[in-house]
Amino acid sequence: MKDFIACCGLDCETCEARIATLNNDDELRRKVAKLWSELNGVEITSEQINCSGCRIDGVKTPYCASLCPIRKCCISQKFATCGSCDKLQTCEKVGMIIKNNADALRNLKSFASENGNKTHDSR
Repeated sequence: MKDFIACCGLDCETCEARIATLNNDDELRRKVAKLWSELNGVEITSEQINCSGCRIDGVKTPYCASLCPIRKCCISQKFATCGSCDKLQTCEKVGMIIKNNADALRNLKSFASENGNKTHDSR
C-alpha cells in the first residue's frame, strides 16, 4: 500500500496542499487556503499550505503537524493508519472521515490487510 495514505485513509497524493508544495505553486496555495478557511471557519493563509504528506517525512500543514486528532491518536497508539485499530468502525475521530468518504475507508481496510495490521510509528 502507498506511503501516501494518511492516518485517516485519505490519499495524500491527491491532496492539493501536497500538490502545491511539490510544485511550489503559490496560486494553488492561495486557492486551497481560501477553500479551507471557508470550510473550517478559521483563517488559513497560503503560507500555511505546505505539506509533504501525513506519514511522510517533511513539512506538514499546522493542522496536520500538531492539531489533527486522528494523526495524534495513530501516533500515540503506534499505528501506521487507523486501519490497524480494532475500533475503526466505531471510532468517532476517524468516523467523520470514513462516513463521508468510501475511498478513505477502503484505503484503511486495504492498508490493514496488506500489512497484517502491523503497527509502527507515524511521522
